[in-house]
Amino acid sequence: MTTPKTNNDHVFYRNPTKFYPTAARGEGIYIYDIDGKEYIDGSGGAVVVNIGHNVKEVQEAMMKQASMISFTHGTHFTTQAAIELADKIIAISPPGLTRVYFCSTGSEAVETAVKMARQYQVDRGVPSKFKVISRWASFHGNSLGSLALGGHTGRRKYYQPLILHTPHIVPCYCYRCPLNLKPENCQCECADELEKAILYEGPDSVSAFIAEPVVGATAGVLVPKDGYFQKIRSICDKYDVLLISDEVMTGVGRTGKYFAIEHWNVAPDMIVAAKGLAGGYSPINCVIATEEIHRVIKEKNGAFVHGHTYSQNPCSCAVSKAVLDYIDTHGLVEKSARMGRYLLEKMQTLNRHRIVGDIRGLGLFAGVELVKDKKTKEPFDPKMKVNILIGNRAFQKGLISYPGGGGADGVNGDHIVLGPPFIITERETDKLVGILDESIAEIQEEKKL
Repeated sequence: MTTPKTNNDHVFYRNPTKFYPTAARGEGIYIYDIDGKEYIDGSGGAVVVNIGHNVKEVQEAMMKQASMISFTHGTHFTTQAAIELADKIIAISPPGLTRVYFCSTGSEAVETAVKMARQYQVDRGVPSKFKVISRWASFHGNSLGSLALGGHTGRRKYYQPLILHTPHIVPCYCYRCPLNLKPENCQCECADELEKAILYEGPDSVSAFIAEPVVGATAGVLVPKDGYFQKIRSICDKYDVLLISDEVMTGVGRTGKYFAIEHWNVAPDMIVAAKGLAGGYSPINCVIATEEIHRVIKEKNGAFVHGHTYSQNPCSCAVSKAVLDYIDTHGLVEKSARMGRYLLEKMQTLNRHRIVGDIRGLGLFAGVELVKDKKTKEPFDPKMKVNILIGNRAFQKGLISYPGGGGADGVNGDHIVLGPPFIITERETDKLVGILDESIAEIQEEKKL
């Protein structure tokens, strides 16, 4: 038995038992390692890369800003880069959202939104409102505060003693309806669970509800039924609760609209955006808030009691503005919608496999749920790591995907997420689906699944 190959260097890798090839360069939808092997970036990394790799316009914006000033602290200066980026973001945001607060990562953005909601409630004279309700089968970040809001048992279990208890409700998960209803005749009763939770917790104690419009990493692209978020918005309004749309994955065109919540004509009180905001070229996130939230904090306290060193980093802001300009100039949100329909159509061929239980998606954001039994939807034992086996086989064949697990109940359940750059072509989509098809077939037969 040979010892598995690992990286013999000083980096503390996320998985120290795994071997990571060294990436040398990227071009379009491809990444090349130092040995010259080509990989289709079929998941955009972790659903980050939206305009593709090695875009010259972004590089030029980065160099131009660095040649002027690369860092200012948010307590000392603003910059033209931050001002122009905020203007651009508001121009593409749903009506009513008028202010943008910048930080660095998605987890930071979620906690920023939660703290902003809390300060808003205190400053407007309702200090009893502090609880944030979220959903099971969700992911809101890896910091302790955002992890508390997340609803994935496997990610939470190591750190459970360190995280605060927060109320959770069931997800909108039509393939595995937690209320045992059928999508064709349900009335989005899963949304009614929010009202029940608010009443149990006490409406005077609930500050906000946070949800991913389309659940990504923890459950493999759960697309809600039409009517779900309309009902959620109505419940939030009824009980004076803020609605926070976590669009770290779905934001900036991933689902075929600039923000996924727009598919249901719902305007949230805050949007959290990160990954696609700069397409992987620089770390940046933002919280987009209503004028009312900004006004209350400005008039009462006078300052938002929160901040990070790299908030409003001018280089990151310049890069993000260049990415948004590129998306706009090349019509990439519309292309994401069009190519997303093509990808989902091609993925239907995967239904031929006995372990493929469900295929779902919106725009260039798609998921494949893997099951032991199609009829009963029984998941595999997580110790088998079926998602990892298929993801690794696809990687060997030159396709980067995003395997995940725990969607069924927080521990059990396997899925593969796809989220390629918006510039992908039909031919490249065919190749992507073909590699995944081969990988599923091979693992299914080799492991007698």
